[in-house]
Amino acid sequence: MNIFYPIILALIILTVASMFKILREYERGVIFMLGRFWKVKGPGLIILIPFVQQIVRVDLRIIVMDVPTQDVISRDNVSVKVNAVVYFRVVDPQKAIINVEHYFDATSQLAQTTLRSVLGQHELDEMLASREKLNEDIQEILDSQTDAWGIKVSNVEIKHVDLDESMIRAIAQQAEAERRRRAKVIHAQGEMEASQKLFEAAQVLGQKEEALQLRYLQTLTEIAGENSNTIVFPLPIDLMKKFMSKE
Repeated sequence: MNIFYPIILALIILTVASMFKILREYERGVIFMLGRFWKVKGPGLIILIPFVQQIVRVDLRIIVMDVPTQDVISRDNVSVKVNAVVYFRVVDPQKAIINVEHYFDATSQLAQTTLRSVLGQHELDEMLASREKLNEDIQEILDSQTDAWGIKVSNVEIKHVDLDESMIRAIAQQAEAERRRRAKVIHAQGEMEASQKLFEAAQVLGQKEEALQLRYLQTLTEIAGENSNTIVFPLPIDLMKKFMSKE
């Protein structure tokens, strides 16, 4: 009998020790009594009835989940590899434990399928240029679907959109062709504006003969610059008009 006393005493100490649980500020405990949900408790010291009540700890901090790289086919039939990161937290510990098995895995699988579904509805140019809009769309879909699990998805960020080498070369050629097109358009617009200004200048000079003669003299001054071998014989404009009128 003397042997059993230490064993019984040890069992009593272990039983009493198991009654007390300490939950940190960011933790909550989902309490079950005989298998049925009882309440959510914490943080601080929690006292449980041994063999009658069980506790499941839930972390309320924001969880950063890396979504594995997904193969996505865009709406214009371009194959890309996309990965993202999802920020979420548990806001209702009861739902997170009772309504879904392993809420982290469930959220991860849902994020992967949602990422493929949303990006597959857009063209490649939209994936590259409109990431903020795509992030918001994915976040709204995930948040609405995980609400029944007591989970709040606060943010989704697409990290990388990887393309094949052939597609990268095609995009570079497209960008180069676009730059050449813009250069030609700008050059044509410059020619149009220059011709318009020359037309307006000709109209102004044609209104006064003195203005045309001053312009003629200025041209002669420019021709007779330094180190010039050009010989110019000025001819009065009035004399030229007389010859032109006789013809």
